[in-house]
Amino acid sequence: MALLSAVKAGIFVVQAAGNTGPSPKSVASFSPWIFSVGASTHDRVYSNSILLGNNITISGVGLAPGTDNMYMLVSAIHALNDTAAKDMYVSECQDASKFNHTLVQGNLLICSYSIRFVLGLSTIKQASETAMNLSAAGVVFAMDPFVITYQLNPVPMRLPGIIIPSPDDAKILLQYYNSSLEKDETTRKIVKFGAVACILGGIKPNFSLSAPKVMYYSARGPDPEDNSVDNADILKPNLVAPGNSIWAAWSSRGAESIEFQGENFAMMSGTSMAAPHIAGLAALIKQKFPTFTPAAIGSALSTTASQHNKYGGPILAQRAYANPDSNQSPATPFDMGSGFVNATAALDPGLILDTSYNDYMAFLCGINGSAPVLLNYTGESCGVSTMNGADLNMPSITISKLNQSRKVQRMLTNIAGNETYIVGWSAPNGVSIKVTPKRFFVASGQQQILNVFLNATMNSTTPSFGRIGLVGNKGHVVNIPLSVIVKISYHSTNS
Repeated sequence: MALLSAVKAGIFVVQAAGNTGPSPKSVASFSPWIFSVGASTHDRVYSNSILLGNNITISGVGLAPGTDNMYMLVSAIHALNDTAAKDMYVSECQDASKFNHTLVQGNLLICSYSIRFVLGLSTIKQASETAMNLSAAGVVFAMDPFVITYQLNPVPMRLPGIIIPSPDDAKILLQYYNSSLEKDETTRKIVKFGAVACILGGIKPNFSLSAPKVMYYSARGPDPEDNSVDNADILKPNLVAPGNSIWAAWSSRGAESIEFQGENFAMMSGTSMAAPHIAGLAALIKQKFPTFTPAAIGSALSTTASQHNKYGGPILAQRAYANPDSNQSPATPFDMGSGFVNATAALDPGLILDTSYNDYMAFLCGINGSAPVLLNYTGESCGVSTMNGADLNMPSITISKLNQSRKVQRMLTNIAGNETYIVGWSAPNGVSIKVTPKRFFVASGQQQILNVFLNATMNSTTPSFGRIGLVGNKGHVVNIPLSVIVKISYHSTNS
């Protein structure tokens, strides 16, 4: 309700959809007057790898320089000094005083990446400082086999280094290392370290990823209507934007991420990284169209969004935390809203669908029991209202329960020059639709009503999706996603 007051004052409100995905109905931003943004990937990736002396290359992560050639590998547990007290965490390389400087100097130090790094009890930063204090040529982190399905983000390192995030790959590294050790046959003490490796480095980006795709953590629809978690006739999220591995300015004193302490920039992930992209773009839209309402800005962003990745295929959505790239399928509006933001097209939307503060109030007054709450927050009394979410002039149509048939209208306003539009559509599974008019001319500044008739052709509780597309003869393309959850084609009666 506080944000509705902001919208009344002309402020466009952008909200992170939440990092509670990929379960359905996990969205944490509900209201139709708020623009809720999910997180997607982009195509930039920092690839690091290590080449072993046996010609095996292992991929890893780490925003670190590479080594100029091969260096000897020395495990932390084999580089302790004589006075070091044995403890189970020494292999994490958190204390330089426990190691033999001579053994480590000029070599690659192998450290263990345990659950303590995940919990913040040990850090890459401290282990890197240990390696530098010991004059190591670089540092290699081998993932502990007990740390499973942990998504590791690139981490900055001042010296050559790499983190091997796969326990299986870490096992390959350690098998090579152990098989290359020479030991005294009597004492079994190590007399020679035989394994060598070259860190290739990970500070240069490449742009090879297929993108965008909806991240596994990005919260999903359908939008819950109330605390009984009924489905609302509102599409959420509204849109997805780049939210994974995002560089941004950072306070060197920031303590929220231990790995980026002391840095002036940090790479972060989450829907909170996606939302500022949209807020910035909304400012550009407002600059070009000063009279736009918050709803008009949201419409411009939504109707111009892309449904395809950079190669022309469908945008995919990750569906599991574990091995997300092996558990993905084409994204639906409940994953990505209208699609992936198209910054250029949003600045020239052609048509907009506008909604006012009074429309939102009528929608709220149509919810049973809402009148006292609205009176308390706004000081305004509710009259009689039958408006529901599907009746709001949103750039999407969401029907939580289609009982046989339904008519929905959308009012389109032309903010470009005179243009003729052709209307096409794809119907959700189990639904037949008809849209009128199929073709129309709309002058600059004028409006056109679009009538959408929906009929359930089967009984189903599985959400299905379609789309209405309007193509103008001046190049404008307007997309309106359709979502229908429950479909009832006839009333069953007891015989």
